[in-house]
Amino acid sequence: MAHFYLCWELGAGLGHAARLRSIALPLTARGHRVTYVLRDLVQPRRLLRDNGIEVLQAPVWLHRTAGLPQVQASLAEILLAVGYLDAEALAGLCAGWRGLFRQGRPDFVIADYAPTAMLAARSMGIRSAAIGTGFQVPPAAQPLPAFYPGLPEQRLRSTEARVLDSVNRVLALHGATPLAHACELLRGDEALLCGWPQLDHYGRPGDGPWLGPSLAPAVPGEVVWPQAEGPRVFAYLKAEGAGVRDVLAALVRRGCRVLCYLPEVASGAPAPLDSPLLRFASTPVPLPAALAECELVVCHAGEATTAQSLLAGRPLLLLPMATESLLMARQVERIGAGINALAAPGPCDWDGVVGALLDTPAYRDAARAFARRHAGFDGARQAEALADRFEAMLSA
Repeated sequence: MAHFYLCWELGAGLGHAARLRSIALPLTARGHRVTYVLRDLVQPRRLLRDNGIEVLQAPVWLHRTAGLPQVQASLAEILLAVGYLDAEALAGLCAGWRGLFRQGRPDFVIADYAPTAMLAARSMGIRSAAIGTGFQVPPAAQPLPAFYPGLPEQRLRSTEARVLDSVNRVLALHGATPLAHACELLRGDEALLCGWPQLDHYGRPGDGPWLGPSLAPAVPGEVVWPQAEGPRVFAYLKAEGAGVRDVLAALVRRGCRVLCYLPEVASGAPAPLDSPLLRFASTPVPLPAALAECELVVCHAGEATTAQSLLAGRPLLLLPMATESLLMARQVERIGAGINALAAPGPCDWDGVVGALLDTPAYRDAARAFARRHAGFDGARQAEALADRFEAMLSA
């Protein structure tokens, strides 16, 4: 049996750990050994504690990189900010990963937004595969896509060239074959896209394989809506998000019954708004049950919540908080299944946005069309298909 290292290096949130957990389950069931190497050892602890799998700390960038643009233009600029600006700094990060690999002797590295793990694997001749959303697994054999239209080509080319130079200098230190394109750093020996092309952050026409999103098992519990009449709206929001209080107030003015999971309130912080039409859940809400009963979903355009909402045929009111969620919101708007309330400059017409999503059948119809298109998707089968692919790569 093989030893798999499941690695997460960049990005926040539990989605990365949840995806690695979904992969670990079928691999361990088949008798393989699995080790997690994670950016964060604290937040995922409850999620992963039932696995009995060794968990190691990932080598991560701990410093502030000065002089870079505040608004990042591409994945290249994200990488420059986390150690890829300088080959010597990158060599130090790579040495940390190489040390972990020498100690554990993995046969295969599975990377969820872990480019330096794949760099170290390449430097040691260890097979690797990249998994994740379209955002972190860019298109093959072409320049890294720009996040926004109209950016200067020279800026995009120069930042990508800087990343590629640092990477190839590190590979040369270890006598390894250089990369021809920066995208190879984020794709490994094989790239497996956990999403669908309709929601691809870059809107690429091809690539793949597209395996559908990695969805965590539903949490236990019941769904309790405010006792009133009116449309039911499920909201999954964070206190620091722009427009959170405004959108809740608009929903209340419309007479909606809102069930909101806001982690800060669940942890004891005061609610941003008080109304008998608002219920703040004290624990995470069983999402499939909430989606089955609501008419509208409000969230920050995170990949998992967005995908599950569309699988349930529910339109979305989106408040993106980061570049990745902004690109996801753009795709939801493109298929006609939601509105990015923060897209336009200036104050948002919150009442108008809520009214449009509840009163215009086109949004609901687009979401239901998406749900019909992917009605056969099964997250458990996806995890088994991924395990099949990893085993096939090992034996190739």
